[in-house]
Amino acid sequence: MNCEVCELKELEVEHDEIRDVLRCILHTILFHRALGLVRPKDVDCELFEITYVQCGISELEKEIEGKIEEFISKVDKHPNRRSQICVSFYETKNKQQPLFGNKVEHMDWEQWYVNLHVVNRKPHGKSHQNKVVRDPGECSLEETSSRRAALGSSLHEVLFQIITFANEKKDHLPPIPPNKEGASFPYEITIPSSSGSSFGWHTDVLKRMLQRGHPTMLS
Repeated sequence: MNCEVCELKELEVEHDEIRDVLRCILHTILFHRALGLVRPKDVDCELFEITYVQCGISELEKEIEGKIEEFISKVDKHPNRRSQICVSFYETKNKQQPLFGNKVEHMDWEQWYVNLHVVNRKPHGKSHQNKVVRDPGECSLEETSSRRAALGSSLHEVLFQIITFANEKKDHLPPIPPNKEGASFPYEITIPSSSGSSFGWHTDVLKRMLQRGHPTMLS
């Protein structure tokens, strides 16, 4: 089975921006792959002038919040590193094995990689070379406002990338499983290791293929 992969543009964020950015991106991905009945809910970002859509499913919201907290915990242990969250959609098939009977196989048909570079910025020290001395708080506020506006623009680009990919890449979508209500594609949200190969996701994908449990359903 072909597995389509969407590698989203990397965003450089500060620690207090992680939650807003990840909520926006993860909910947008899952909403655009929720093909069943959902209860769309418009949500405004806290830090950016962006409105995105959630599926309106409380279990999904709780899972996303849990994964964000897991991501932040990892970032706290390894600051100033590039990190990822992967959203995988897959289907299950029964495979007969001579010695072990039937085995359930999980096969990814789509993967989304959310790339963040979390940075810890240090405040600028005073420069004695400048003739005009400005209030450090004023400088910091202007820099934060300018940088956040740029990040908001980049986040817009990522959302457009998600929407474009979701609309253009449809031939690989499997049939909706029978007798399922609501948005019925199985999915999984994982946080690949930062060690190993580029972003370290190759090893984690293999582990996930071998150790996966029951599929999570959007419902």
